[in-house]
Amino acid sequence: MERKEKTHRLAVAAMLTAIAAVLQFIELSIPIMPSFVKLDLSDLPALLGTFALGPWWGVLIQLVKNLIHLPFGSSAGVGELCNFLLGGVFVLVAGLIYHNRKTRGSALLGSVIGAVAMAAVSLPLNYFFVYPAYVAILQFPEAAIIQAYEAILGSIAHFPTANPLLNCLLIFNVTFTLAKGLLNVLISFLIYKPLSPLLHK
Repeated sequence: MERKEKTHRLAVAAMLTAIAAVLQFIELSIPIMPSFVKLDLSDLPALLGTFALGPWWGVLIQLVKNLIHLPFGSSAGVGELCNFLLGGVFVLVAGLIYHNRKTRGSALLGSVIGAVAMAAVSLPLNYFFVYPAYVAILQFPEAAIIQAYEAILGSIAHFPTANPLLNCLLIFNVTFTLAKGLLNVLISFLIYKPLSPLLHK
C-alpha cells in the first residue's frame, strides 16, 4: 500500500471514529424498551468504514470509539465491551461478504446478514455475560431487570420458556438489536453514495 493511500485510509478511519464516538454519547430512550436499553447510531460510521476501507478497519473503528467512551461510561466497561463485540460482529460480517464481491447487492446482503448475526450473538452475550456482570458488578438484581421488562408488557417474561431473563432477552433485546442493525443499514445506503468521494481516494 502506497504511503499516500495509507495516509488517506488512516485519515478516513480517524474521521469516522471521531463521528462514531460522538454518536455513542447521543443515546435515545425507546418507549417499548426498559430505560437502561438505549439506541445510538454509533455503528453507522463503522459500517461505512468497513465498506470503504475493509472489514478490519470497521472493527478497529468499533474498538477505538469504545475505548474513547470507556472513561465516561457508567457500566464499569461492561456496556463498552458488549458494544464492541456486537458492533464488531456486525461490521466484520458485512465487510467480509462485501469485499468478497464488491457490488451494491453484496453490500446489502452482507450488512443485513451482519445485522442478523449481531442480533443472534446478542442473546448469549447478554445472557451469559452482560446481565450477570450487571448483577455482580453494579449490584443490579436480576429480579429488578425482569420487572423493568414486565412493566412494559406485563407477564411477557413468562413466555415462551420457563426462564424469565431468557424470555426478556429473546423478545426484547434480540428484536431491538436486529432493528438497530437494520436501521444502520438503511441509513448507510442512503448516505454512502453522497459521502463516497470523501471516503475513497
